[in-house]
Amino acid sequence: MTSKVTYEGALRTRCIHLNSGNEFITDAPLDNNGKAEAFSPTDTVATALASCMFTIMGIKARSLEVNIDGAIAEVTKVMTTEPRRIAKIIVDFDFPHPVSPKNRQILENAAKTCPVFFSLHPDIEKQVTFHWK
Repeated sequence: MTSKVTYEGALRTRCIHLNSGNEFITDAPLDNNGKAEAFSPTDTVATALASCMFTIMGIKARSLEVNIDGAIAEVTKVMTTEPRRIAKIIVDFDFPHPVSPKNRQILENAAKTCPVFFSLHPDIEKQVTFHWK
């Protein structure tokens, strides 16, 4: 088992990662009867894309001896209705350290091969931009 999710009422869940004990909560978003006091479940999906892309880039950066520490990804999730679902995820990466053009291309390609990227439904548009110093 990977995790345990408990419904706490009032549209809130508590999610526990069983190996580490780390946890987070989710709340329904304002536009879907919620308080938006935490990530919504769909926020976690959109955020997982950027996190996964960073992880794969980090693995590749380590092997290239390239420093991407301190890089930031800004994530925007766009919802649609009928059915209510994620229509688009926008990820804007900003890298604070110089990286050669060759290594930039390698890292960008690595990012687009992350498991979450391939696990998302093909109808979800993924707009990814890389800003290099």
